[in-house]
Amino acid sequence: MPPSPKGPIIVTGGAGFIGSNTVLALNERGEENILAIDRLGTGEKWKNLRGLRFDDYLDKDDLIARVRQRQLPPPRAIIHLGACSSTTERDADYLIHNNTIYTKELCEWALETGARLIVASSAATYGDGALGYSDEDSVTPRLRPLNMYGYSKQVFDEWALRHGLYERIVGLKFFNVFGPREHHKGEMRSVVHKAYGEVLATGRISLFRSGHPEYRDGEQKRDFVYVKDAVRVILSFLDNPDRNGLFNCGTGKARTWLDLAHAVFAALGRPPQVNWIDMPEHLADRYQYFTEAETAKLRRAGYTEPFTPLEDAVADYVDYLRKEEG
Repeated sequence: MPPSPKGPIIVTGGAGFIGSNTVLALNERGEENILAIDRLGTGEKWKNLRGLRFDDYLDKDDLIARVRQRQLPPPRAIIHLGACSSTTERDADYLIHNNTIYTKELCEWALETGARLIVASSAATYGDGALGYSDEDSVTPRLRPLNMYGYSKQVFDEWALRHGLYERIVGLKFFNVFGPREHHKGEMRSVVHKAYGEVLATGRISLFRSGHPEYRDGEQKRDFVYVKDAVRVILSFLDNPDRNGLFNCGTGKARTWLDLAHAVFAALGRPPQVNWIDMPEHLADRYQYFTEAETAKLRRAGYTEPFTPLEDAVADYVDYLRKEEG
């Protein structure tokens, strides 16, 4: 059964961080035939749905039940951003069922109906970076994630590659995404969001000391990606169904945690003051000291938009937070 040109766009994780920003961007393009999927629970995530326009909402378990029974009309597209994204989650069975098996079932349904499928993978699949950050297909099966979250994403990526599915769908390995609509994520919020509140409260930003001899305190590096850029990448692949594969979604330029902290201080007009803290023991053996997306494959696929420089992205986000929090 082919997808209907009038079918909905399904956005899983639609009340979440990247998902709600994706629904917002679709709304800004005039798209309202959207089926938002999530698990709201008892937290504040529901607030991300305010002001968004979508045709209907389903709990994530209701969606997969209806998919299994083939009770839903064929969608135009599935943008699958829903997952447990906690890098400290220890329940391996939960992560496999929620992040891997769920994704496989949506993938099979999308291929059956002809719906465009865009799936969130993660830079956590790269582990300690010993093999670099290439998204070429030959590298992926050799990766060794440091945490179970990354492994749950890796299992799907390997399965899809093994069966040739990334010739028909898109996977995006998101690096360190930050920006509006992440308030509900608790300890998984970006350092920018945490630092904003900490500077207002104490005038300081807390950063982990380095436990690696090659990196001085605060000079651990990450590829920080503004969420608006991540959404632009998603919509580019939505608009170009002939472009498929597994791609990094990062700027291609690693920056230090000190760079990030200084950008927050600058955006708030405050002098830099850093409070150094020891890294928790439970993170010490799973901490990524350096991440930097290789972007050649993404560019070869036809994505030409620039990524927002870190300082500009932080300034824009801080301005958003000021307006939201008064």
